[in-house]
Amino acid sequence: MERKADVELLQRHLAGVPGAFEELVSRYTDELYGFLCRFVGNATAAEDIIQDAFVQVHVAAESFDQSRAFRPWLYTIAANKARDYLRAKGRRQEYSLEGSATADEDGPSPGQNLEAADRAVAEEVDDRERNAAVREMVDQMPEHLRLILVLGYFQQLPYAQIAEILEIPVGTVKSRLHSAVSHFGKLWKQRVEA
Repeated sequence: MERKADVELLQRHLAGVPGAFEELVSRYTDELYGFLCRFVGNATAAEDIIQDAFVQVHVAAESFDQSRAFRPWLYTIAANKARDYLRAKGRRQEYSLEGSATADEDGPSPGQNLEAADRAVAEEVDDRERNAAVREMVDQMPEHLRLILVLGYFQQLPYAQIAEILEIPVGTVKSRLHSAVSHFGKLWKQRVEA
């Protein structure tokens, strides 16, 4: 099946073609979920923000400038909804209680399987602790640095798209991203030295 361009799907949605909007939602839900979880630090809130963002896309679809790319427009809407959420919550930190599963490892003997499982569990605990520490450091950053770090580092969006999302020049994106990485590095160093 041919993958339709985002703008074409939006045009089809505006023309009343069934399934066009659902395809856009399906195409971007996972990507936005990852971005929003990192930015707001709450999986449930991320799901709610995604719904709000797509409602906004639906409502504002006719006003979308079709000469622009859809993805940065969607990210702009989602980022604004996330900022609204953070302001409403007063930046109160919340944590997810969800865990992650590990894959089974095969070994030639039951003893080696147990050793491998112990190593896998230890590595998983280390990964979780490191991820929690990273989340804590990112949450401590000022909003403008946290947002650009999530867009540039975690979402790996190109500078031009970040510039369009944040409505700032590409040079400012590079400068802020450098500042964000530097700020994160200082926080991390303070944590390690503590």
